[in-house]
Amino acid sequence: MGAGAAVSTGKALAYSHVMDPNRKWYNNRRLIILNAWITLLLITASTNGYDGSMMNGLQSLDQWNGFFNSPHGGTLGLFNAIQNIGSLAAYPFAPYLSDGIGRRRTITLGAFIMVIATVLQTAAQNFGMFIGARFLIGFGLTFAANAAPMLVSEISYPTYRAPLTSVYNSLWYSGAIIAAWTTFGTFKIQSTWAWRVPSALQGLPSVIQIFLVWFCPESPRWLVSKGREAEAERILAYYHADGNAQDPLVRYEMDEIKAALTFDRDVAENVSWKSLIATPGNRKRMRIIIAIAFFSQWSGNGLVSYYLNKVFDGIGITDPTDQLLINGILQIWNLGWALMASFLVDKLGRRLLFISSGVGMTIMYTLQTALAAHFQNTGNTASAHGVIAFIFLYYAAYDLAFTPLIVTYTLEILPFRLRAKGFNVFNFCISLSLIFNQYVNPIALDALKWKYYVVYCCWLVAETVFCYFFIVETQHRSLEETAALFDGEDAIDTITGHHLSAEAEKGSLKEDESIEK
Repeated sequence: MGAGAAVSTGKALAYSHVMDPNRKWYNNRRLIILNAWITLLLITASTNGYDGSMMNGLQSLDQWNGFFNSPHGGTLGLFNAIQNIGSLAAYPFAPYLSDGIGRRRTITLGAFIMVIATVLQTAAQNFGMFIGARFLIGFGLTFAANAAPMLVSEISYPTYRAPLTSVYNSLWYSGAIIAAWTTFGTFKIQSTWAWRVPSALQGLPSVIQIFLVWFCPESPRWLVSKGREAEAERILAYYHADGNAQDPLVRYEMDEIKAALTFDRDVAENVSWKSLIATPGNRKRMRIIIAIAFFSQWSGNGLVSYYLNKVFDGIGITDPTDQLLINGILQIWNLGWALMASFLVDKLGRRLLFISSGVGMTIMYTLQTALAAHFQNTGNTASAHGVIAFIFLYYAAYDLAFTPLIVTYTLEILPFRLRAKGFNVFNFCISLSLIFNQYVNPIALDALKWKYYVVYCCWLVAETVFCYFFIVETQHRSLEETAALFDGEDAIDTITGHHLSAEAEKGSLKEDESIEK
């Protein structure tokens, strides 16, 4: 059931034999430009992170609580969950837009909806208007969040694909940092602008994307799937080979994309939702994707991400200034660990990071639970401070895998024709798990206090066991090779085998030419 055997026959660095070793992100002008456009796509994740941290911060603001009559229980849960309910409403449409009109246009549509929604949220005059605006934010975010990470993975230079796609989800914390420190900076404003200013700033990344995303290259894989091979080749040549369409890397990428698309068509001519579970390889993919989606939100992190003030209230830290300050520092801590892990994914491998993350979270959360229980029973302030310390250490473990890797891993194990639908299922499962978190967590915390943490301690053990037995190593493979890994070695040979003969043929021709000379 483990992954070792599946990987043992894998090839090292799929593109290494056709890549220029001197072409680096810091010394090649076109790679610098490409990475700048990728940065524009990466900020989609910061919009999502901003929302979670902003709602966390607003709950500590007297001005927000006063305006909305101190929501609690199910009402407070609705304030948080409505954004993900909006996301659920958009999921049936997102993959069809990404595959139909392209990645860039789908991102633009999502950004446009979010701009309108943040204007309504900022101007909210009552509960209904605020809830409606947050529903629209989730609705628009689904379109952008479905297309942006796919485009990142499909246009990245091969050696930087895994780190950059991992950075995507890690930048969730960049938005969280801005929101945390914005609410910390505005909480002394003695008017509703204490919460309206953070609400308005939520739309800034979307405004930037609307104006600039059109300059970003479209996905070569999407272009080839639409019969626009010349455009795909131009993009790959311009950004990956300094404009040389005959560069071995460009030829390799184009041939592999076309072979993978042909293979996908042979496997499933009509790619429906049923295709996601139609073959043993696809069922294996979906088992992993659905599991890591739920794990990413059900690892105990939902308590701190959305109800940090309640966690702090439970250990006697009730001053809004202290709560907001700790929240701001925690987001910076998280971003640092997540970015570090993003650049280790190809060095340490996916399995090691997932398993290490699971073990670390289990240990830290168990100790956090023990100290929270000790505080409840004794009122010992040292135990309260210990809880804070282990929250930080828990997040360091969480950020090793469940921040940077979940998007990267999901996208790379899905073949192109299933990528939009499969990634949509991943996001759908995340929204379902978040809605559960946002409704159940505040009620359970009020009723069970620290005892509720024990549920997550047990769940974390189950997560770690799952990762050990089911996570397949995908280190040093191209997107096409990684996706084919789940369909057996024959599929890998089908997609990549012709490259070896093509390269051999090119080499033979060169030798013949040199002999003639």
